Amino acid sequence: MAMQRASAPWAAWLLVPAVLWLLADRSGADGGGPSLAERVIWAVNAGGEAHTDMHGIHFKKDPLEGKLGKASDYGVRLPILRSSPEDQVLYQTERYNEDTFGYEVPIREEGDYILVMKYAEVYFAQSQQKVFDVRLNGHVVVKDLDIFERVGHSTAHDEIVPFSIRRGKLSVQGEVSTFNGKLTVEFVKGYYDNPKVCALYVMKGTLDNVPKLQPHPGLEKREVVEEEDEEEDPEVAEESGKKSTSAAPKNRVQSGPRTPNPYAADNSSLMFPILVAFGVFIPTLFCLCRL
Repeated sequence: MAMQRASAPWAAWLLVPAVLWLLADRSGADGGGPSLAERVIWAVNAGGEAHTDMHGIHFKKDPLEGKLGKASDYGVRLPILRSSPEDQVLYQTERYNEDTFGYEVPIREEGDYILVMKYAEVYFAQSQQKVFDVRLNGHVVVKDLDIFERVGHSTAHDEIVPFSIRRGKLSVQGEVSTFNGKLTVEFVKGYYDNPKVCALYVMKGTLDNVPKLQPHPGLEKREVVEEEDEEEDPEVAEESGKKSTSAAPKNRVQSGPRTPNPYAADNSSLMFPILVAFGVFIPTLFCLCRL
């Protein structure tokens, strides 16, 4: 009994770090600042109903319903990898359009912001079937987005775009333009199928404040390989490139089918007329000699 009573205080002390971690996590990502849900100024579940996710972010019902584009819930029949079960609906529904479409987000205050767009490819089973751009107030912030090529089928993928607003100017990816109080997010029609989005939100803060998707072993392995390729010594890469036939970028979107090599054709058909000519010429020459 004495040993049990003595060990009780030690057990309580072991719980202290876990309690402190939970309190710090709930108090905000920057330690005592606003929570993630409080940072979000606008959120929409595209093509779907209102939903509050595990972080407390309230995604409102799609305001474009019945006005522009088409809503689809084709993905509800599929489990979405990298997403928590309670938030898979954010990736299972979507809005698409046969032409460029978008949303307007009112922003009243200056500061640093993050645009988060949620995607999952639930229909196509190969790359170069759906490729489109994303514009932010006319600035192309995502070029040639091919969701399947990025993460595969029925897998959550977030596109994260930081931007800032100061003194009536919008700054994003090194470009600056006049800001009139409205942020226009456009999904631009490309050559491959229709542009779409599953969900999106705008929040105040920096990249450190954005929650990450669950890990995916296959994607992590590919990202590590790509990082190793980028860090490889240029001289070594040049030498190995001479021996390798896979020097083309992995994420390159081809503009069309390959052009056939005109020198790779079979030349045996060119010999047939020559052989026929010899076959006719030799008997004729023989007959002339006999005359």
